[in-house]
Amino acid sequence: MLSAKSKTGLVFFPAFDWAISPTHPEREERLLYTQDQVFEEGLLDIEGIVEYKPDLAAMEDIRRVHFCHPDEKSVITESHLISAGGALKIGVELVERRIERGFALVRPPGHHAMRVVHGARGFCNINIEAIMIEHLREAYGIDRVAIVDTDCHHGDGTQNIYWHDPDTLFISIHQDGRTLYPGSGFHDEMGGPSALGTTVNIPLPPRTSEQGFLYVLENAVLPILDDFKPQLIVNSAGQDNHYSDPITNMSFSAQGYAELTHRLQPHIAVLEGGYSIEGALPYVNVGIILALAGVDFQNVREPDYNPDRIRQSRDTSEYIRQLVEVVMDAWSSAPKIRASNREKGGFAQRDLRIFYDTSGILENQRETLLVCEACSGTLRIDSRTDKGSRILAVHIPRKACVRCREQGYAWFDSGEIRNYDSFYLQDRTQDQYFVRRK
Repeated sequence: MLSAKSKTGLVFFPAFDWAISPTHPEREERLLYTQDQVFEEGLLDIEGIVEYKPDLAAMEDIRRVHFCHPDEKSVITESHLISAGGALKIGVELVERRIERGFALVRPPGHHAMRVVHGARGFCNINIEAIMIEHLREAYGIDRVAIVDTDCHHGDGTQNIYWHDPDTLFISIHQDGRTLYPGSGFHDEMGGPSALGTTVNIPLPPRTSEQGFLYVLENAVLPILDDFKPQLIVNSAGQDNHYSDPITNMSFSAQGYAELTHRLQPHIAVLEGGYSIEGALPYVNVGIILALAGVDFQNVREPDYNPDRIRQSRDTSEYIRQLVEVVMDAWSSAPKIRASNREKGGFAQRDLRIFYDTSGILENQRETLLVCEACSGTLRIDSRTDKGSRILAVHIPRKACVRCREQGYAWFDSGEIRNYDSFYLQDRTQDQYFVRRK
């Protein structure tokens, strides 16, 4: 009888009652074929691989991460709470030491959901990884976390949530934004003034194969993780880099995903994208599960797998080599720049234009950050949409100093409510959430 080297927990939630449309790539069949393959291959008969039922995320879990307008129930369904609860369940089981690795095979996905939520974008309404992480921080005192996003699409929502957080390392390996939604994730996107360098983007050219992905892992991702020394590594395990995916242009395989997982050794994997429902997902997910558990995965193969057909070009390999050099140079130089930014202090602003492609909403944001030498700084977000909504949202970070906490409450209390639909405040120092409405 096979036995797992690392006790591994699984949660399945296909979300039968949620789909954008019956024929949309993001639908419940995405996980049904995987479930069938897992049962058919007998993975749950392996000693040390256990299945759990998802929990239900609470509203306070969402409010630690998001400002949902006009409210949470307007932008999510029960399936979103269960999907986030599936990730939460794996996180809690891991921190409670009942498992050593975990995989939340859940939908709806979440990595395109930003801190402010007016609707759905990139099939995502709430960010399930961030909700899990912030719950573990609040309940168990977890501090330094690394998120390695291997979805083919740039994880712009996760990047947005942690843009100003120096305790969260966000690494995204994705298809170049010049060729794929959401058109972001370039190597010079490195984080806000107080967290510069803790956002790392590695945009790869179309037709990158496992050769390129594993090169990036060995020469950039693992060295950066070694420097950062996270307590928890979370893999946003999107599978749409697969050579058969219908909406992307990459050349990764099930063997490549399994090998990447084996070398990365994430504590938790959370399913994101992946839309080759029959040709890729059952094999990729089996490979990831076996790799997490420390069980041999060398026989996991797609029926049409042909390494010669998907091998990347020499030009692609050279491009990736040069890109990694640029990324590592930026990683090395970031700490001095970050320290200089925090010493200078003051207020920093940036303007964002965000399109909710699923909901058809265009949002304009102005962020104002109090750059602080003592903490990561309080954040003020002025958000308006082309549908007529306008909100003011204030985020006070977990480790905010007295000055930054006072500034956050001053922004929240002094605003003219007649100019806005609602004011929101997250005070993470006290785990409190407040709303003022017109």
